[in-house]
Amino acid sequence: MTAIDRTLTALAEPTRRGVVELLRTRPYRAGELAEAMSVSAPLMSRHLRTLRTHGLIEETHADPADMRLRTYRLRHEPFDELHNWVQHVESLWGDQLAAFRDHVERKRRRK
Repeated sequence: MTAIDRTLTALAEPTRRGVVELLRTRPYRAGELAEAMSVSAPLMSRHLRTLRTHGLIEETHADPADMRLRTYRLRHEPFDELHNWVQHVESLWGDQLAAFRDHVERKRRRK
């Protein structure tokens, strides 16, 4: 599985996309995310585990004295890779559309 595959797999679930949207603004604790997304703590824990194992988020410990307090934040690398891939796909479409436009214009000139 490629990095793009892992990113798209993790983002396939609407709740996980919602978590990503929230984490775009700032780091959150798991309880805050669960409350904001209106899901139970165990369900949020599973979503966070998926996002973490697929490399989209990372956890930090806000207080080294209490390792139970975890904060989650986005990792930019997977999103940069996804963005680059989308740009590449868009450029292929752009090239194909430009070639089609040129073809249509040549046909018009012949008439």
